[in-house]
Amino acid sequence: MNMQDDLIICRCEEVTVEQIRTAIRQGAVTLAGIKRRTRAGMGLCQGRTCGALVTRILSVELSRPLDGFAPDAIRPPSVPVTFGVLAGDRK
Repeated sequence: MNMQDDLIICRCEEVTVEQIRTAIRQGAVTLAGIKRRTRAGMGLCQGRTCGALVTRILSVELSRPLDGFAPDAIRPPSVPVTFGVLAGDRK
C-alpha cells in the first residue's frame, strides 16, 4: 500500500497518513493507541469511515495480518445536558 503522507485518512479529525505513521513509530500498535495519539476515529463517524484504513496502515507498517487487530470500541458522541434533564425535568 503506497499512500502519500499528506493523504487525509480521518476526514472528521483531518488526520493524515503521516500522523498515523508517526504515531506507530512512537509506539502505537493498536487502533486505540492510534486514536489516543492522533484522534483518528474520534470524530462524528466514530471511526466508521477511517477505521478500516487505519487498520490497513497498521497492518502494513507492523507487518501483521489485518485480522490481528482487535476492533476499537465505538461510542456515540456525547452531548451536554442540563441538570434539569438529569433531575427528570423533560423541558
